[in-house]
Amino acid sequence: MSVSKNNITWGIRILISFLFLLSAVAKLYPSPYFAISTFEVKQLYPMGFSESFAPYFSRILIGIELALGLLLLQKNFLRSLVIPATILLLAVFTTHLTIETIQNGGNAGNCGCFGSLLPMTPIEAIIKNVIAMILLGWLFIIMQKTSERKDNFWVLTTVTFASILLLFMIAPIQPIESKFTVSTPEETITDTVPVTTIDTSTAIKVTDTIKKVSATKEVVKVESNEPEKKKSGYAQYFSSIDKGRKTLCFFVPGCDHCRVAAKELTELRKTTKDFPEISIIFMNEEADLIPAFFKEAGAEYPYKIIEVIPFWNVLGSKRDTPGIKYLWNGNELKYYDGINANKFDVKDFQKLINKSYSELKK
Repeated sequence: MSVSKNNITWGIRILISFLFLLSAVAKLYPSPYFAISTFEVKQLYPMGFSESFAPYFSRILIGIELALGLLLLQKNFLRSLVIPATILLLAVFTTHLTIETIQNGGNAGNCGCFGSLLPMTPIEAIIKNVIAMILLGWLFIIMQKTSERKDNFWVLTTVTFASILLLFMIAPIQPIESKFTVSTPEETITDTVPVTTIDTSTAIKVTDTIKKVSATKEVVKVESNEPEKKKSGYAQYFSSIDKGRKTLCFFVPGCDHCRVAAKELTELRKTTKDFPEISIIFMNEEADLIPAFFKEAGAEYPYKIIEVIPFWNVLGSKRDTPGIKYLWNGNELKYYDGINANKFDVKDFQKLINKSYSELKK
């Protein structure tokens, strides 16, 4: 192989290797268990993976990405196995992203290729994968069969199994505890609106004159100034959450955006009469930062801590932190989430909580 071809092949190998290694490492950011659990809930669950199988699949998949990134830098079975396996994996990813783009559109959301470290839309990921496959195809063509070694298959197996084992070691699978189920509309119990019945069938004495009233019944409905009571599904965490107006927050202790939202709520609470009581569900990620969280927020509020995967399930797989719900008698009137179009807007929230129920129904 000429010097120029050798430089090209090494350039491609280093580039693709870097992309795979970055993809594997990025899926462990900012901490392995948190990042992998987030990947499972946001990427694997929507694809139909069960809660019991997803933890194994996610670690094996990331381990294979890590292994391929390393194996592209060695010569054993490079052209016959490593390059075809890398192209195949990219083709599977691209097929999935293409289907998702057709069904849901690919101009928004994070495909999860580089975790939360480098958010990328499905269309951007497809373009990246196609370019990578073209480069690998070119690499396969220009490489000579004599440029690879086929005498040490153990290098492939050792690197692969070691990479997968490493993922299970740095992010051990934890039992899913604190399962949290939000009641569906079918399970929701609704209290009836108070009804006052006036029976005019009896005689009424007026100025010593008994007047007979026809035996009829008039039903007078008392219009309620608040919504009917429903079960929000959060009573197992806060017993009074379905009574009156409440502000329910979903925060991560180390999340800067969550801290800003909490601070804004505190400032608004100071200037608003009858502010909806604030309660917080924290993700069990860096829970030791909760005191610092409240210090920055400017006040402390009732809170519960739940594990990573149950937290994402409660928040909603399509939603992101910070999450803030406005509840009234268990009814969800507004749900802010994330840092994009639906992010928490303190001015909008102020207008919302100052409205009466009759105004909200309009």
